[in-house]
Amino acid sequence: MKKFNVKFRGVRGSYPIADKNFLQYGGNTSCVEVNVNGHVIILDAGTGLINIGNELVNQYISSNIDPEKRTPIEATVLISHIHQDHLQGFTFFKPLHIPTSQINVFGNVNYNESLADEMSELLFGKSFPLDLGDIAGNLNIKDINETEGIILRHGQAPVIKRIETEEDTKVEDDDVLITCYRSYAHPQEGVLIYKISYKDKVLVYATDKESYPGGDKKLMNFARNCDLLIHDAQYTTEDYLDGFVPKQGYGHSTFDMAIEAKKQTEAKKLVFFHFDPSYDDNKLNLIKEQYKDPQENIILAYEGLEINLI
Repeated sequence: MKKFNVKFRGVRGSYPIADKNFLQYGGNTSCVEVNVNGHVIILDAGTGLINIGNELVNQYISSNIDPEKRTPIEATVLISHIHQDHLQGFTFFKPLHIPTSQINVFGNVNYNESLADEMSELLFGKSFPLDLGDIAGNLNIKDINETEGIILRHGQAPVIKRIETEEDTKVEDDDVLITCYRSYAHPQEGVLIYKISYKDKVLVYATDKESYPGGDKKLMNFARNCDLLIHDAQYTTEDYLDGFVPKQGYGHSTFDMAIEAKKQTEAKKLVFFHFDPSYDDNKLNLIKEQYKDPQENIILAYEGLEINLI
């Protein structure tokens, strides 16, 4: 059965929150689970990743009473950038510690460093009881850039394909294609914006990016006519322009900037994402009321929100 399901697991930016006033939208940091044509794709590895891992392990255990016959866990993790709120859940992702798991991680730090080396230094060794090389599962960490696409095909390891023209984005009917580009509208090394395409449906994940005067032309072309645009909306316009502590240059957008991105890309649905950790349920509900859309083509993300594109 064909499926393109998007589930939000962590919708906060900066750091996680555990507080009774943050239960409606959730306090976990950036993580979105995508189940498309049998493939598990995970956008960013914030603390929301931990619950995905727990559920995948439960499915693995229940797949067969005999451990030797259980269905191995396979997942593709796409890292937008290596700031803490996008990596905090990775070491606690339980499938990493099961020998039969196949976890493929893609991202890009910059042209002088490898994602594997940076993740090893940031997450393991001195900051965790294990080194990256001690992981029991089959973990592959690879660098990609905007001239490459990832093809997910049943029964095969992910294939990296050179993308130079629009013709190169054409794949076999049952394949899932992942493409990206680097936005430099986030300090210090920028951020990867991802596109997941399956059949005629397209999801674009554009977190941790600030908009430009007149809009972001690169995003406009990359996300044109997408079915779902998940866009950074860390601040209200008032907080962004605050006279005492302005947020300009922090690398994040406002809700109004996200709306403008929807208009310019002609995206069919927009989800506000990556909320400031100081925005409790009450504040987000006021924002929700301000941007209320009767057609529900503009909505606020919350943990557990599911959107089916097929």
